[in-house]
Amino acid sequence: MQRKILVSTLAVAFAAVVGFSAKITLAADDHEVIEHAMKTFHKAPEGTDPTCKKIINGTASDTELADIIKAYQAMCGSKPPKGEVGPWQDKCKALVAAVKSIQAKDASGVAAYKEAVNCKACHKDHKPD
Repeated sequence: MQRKILVSTLAVAFAAVVGFSAKITLAADDHEVIEHAMKTFHKAPEGTDPTCKKIINGTASDTELADIIKAYQAMCGSKPPKGEVGPWQDKCKALVAAVKSIQAKDASGVAAYKEAVNCKACHKDHKPD
């Protein structure tokens, strides 16, 4: 009887540890997704424009547009480091929609992107202190 209790206790403890480590991994993955998008598309090496600025200036290539959409979609599927998931997803979806409209040669796309790519608004709500 004691052996069954010990085995059951160990099984529950193992499941708890595995579940906890899975949550840590998920959070790390979310952070990596967001960090990748920000560093790759919103920052650029000295002397070059980041993709987000190229989009606003109308100089982003089709490949850059496709790549940034993938990054924004990945961000949309992640959890924000701070704040509510709903508003986070709304902001990410607005970025995706704006870039898609630019891809479709919609004249209102750049204006929509300028509004959606508001770094300060997103950082205020979702970037950790």
